Amino acid sequence: MIRVDWRVSCRLVGTVLKWLWVPLALPFGIALVDGSAPLPFVVPMAGTAALGVGLERLTERSDLRAREAFLMVSLTWLGVAVVGAVPFVLAGQGTLADPVNALFESMSGITTTGATVVVDFDRHSRAILLWRALLQWLGGLGILVLATAIFSQLSVGGAQLMETESQTGDNSRLTPRISETATLLGKLYLGLTGLQVTVLYGLHLGGLAPEMTLYDAVAHAFTTISTAGFSPRADSIAAFSPAVQWAIIPFMILGATSFVLIYFVLRGNVGRLRESDEFRFYVGILAFFAVVVALVETADATYGSAEAVARHSLFQVVSIVTTTGYASTDFNLWSSSAKHLLFVCMFIGGMAGSTTCSIKTLRWLVVLKAFRRDLFVAAQPSAVRPVRLSGDVVDEETIRDIYAYTLVSLVIFIVATVFVVIDASRVGLAITEFEAMGAAASTFFNVGPAFGIAGPFASYAPFPRSTKLAMTFLMWIGRIEIIPVFVLLTPSYWRA
Repeated sequence: MIRVDWRVSCRLVGTVLKWLWVPLALPFGIALVDGSAPLPFVVPMAGTAALGVGLERLTERSDLRAREAFLMVSLTWLGVAVVGAVPFVLAGQGTLADPVNALFESMSGITTTGATVVVDFDRHSRAILLWRALLQWLGGLGILVLATAIFSQLSVGGAQLMETESQTGDNSRLTPRISETATLLGKLYLGLTGLQVTVLYGLHLGGLAPEMTLYDAVAHAFTTISTAGFSPRADSIAAFSPAVQWAIIPFMILGATSFVLIYFVLRGNVGRLRESDEFRFYVGILAFFAVVVALVETADATYGSAEAVARHSLFQVVSIVTTTGYASTDFNLWSSSAKHLLFVCMFIGGMAGSTTCSIKTLRWLVVLKAFRRDLFVAAQPSAVRPVRLSGDVVDEETIRDIYAYTLVSLVIFIVATVFVVIDASRVGLAITEFEAMGAAASTFFNVGPAFGIAGPFASYAPFPRSTKLAMTFLMWIGRIEIIPVFVLLTPSYWRA
């Protein structure tokens, strides 16, 4: 009987926490430059380093089996969220001074959700607001490494299909070792972030974006490539010129595109775009919803020019589908039909192997192909028709995994919606069913803004503490694909 060696999992979590002081040093430096309090960063820097070293000493083993991997993944995201909340509490400013709000904000950051409880941006220092953005950048990088090194090996909800984009023509890996692959993707992630900083600040230097300071360029690059959506501005991207809004759209699309696919394209293998069924499906989804929303907005005469209609429609569709969660306009003011189209977009997500969240286009594509195959076989019982993805046959076990994952995701969303409605009613918070559905979907699928009181220029602060704790849990399990956390709740995991 093989039992879970929790010490191995904690040792690897300790390695992550030990080095968390490095990103904390950036907002610490900003605090020193601005003359704001550095203590909110000094304490967690020392604490996380000490805790990490202590956890590393639990055991000498470092080989990670599948069972320990589930525990390690769950504890890593939870541990970083807890440490990430400490600066908010110690700063003692505004809504983030409350521990529950701080944990909500930190979990929203590291899971790249973008749902915020901040209602008073002016009360928070640049260092604190940069820490929010940096948490999201770390979360995007972390999910890339996690997907490459662990999820595809654990077959979480059909995640093994991510390997189809990691194959070259001779069926070898992107690089021979997983660690090298993760390093390569990390460099690409860093390069795209640097490119966006250059573009955004270049618009400022060119006179097209007077509000876009270097600080804003860095903060928004951190939260765009990670498809995360925290902005240091209360009005999100609406605080900037149309040129900035147009410039951010392609970076949101890139952040939700498979980074392995981007790597091969940069190597000159553009043909992989044509070969990838998922990429064509992903781009088709963006185009379809953008056109439909634009038609609705044109009919509603929401904006005075065709350029504004095209810009806001495309921006908001891309933002919601990719789960970035930025806002170029207050879509709370849009018609019911337009808002419902955005609501549907929350369930889609970008490509597997990217920083995006939600169910993801890979799973939806397999579901649609499998359903079409089932209809064909129902009419032709003797026929044998395998499901293919980019020319490769998808095995039936993987299809069942994806069906199960999608069904469980929808069930959790329904249960979460009911809880939000009941808990709001308990404290007398006025909220419609649609607003509750939007808030539940947005937190569980890691989208960020929802509708009504949790709209793009609003905040999740009005929700009761119990709801915010439940949403914190939803963000946690949604980001790490549900299974790693739920496996820990089964008695057989700990017995066998």
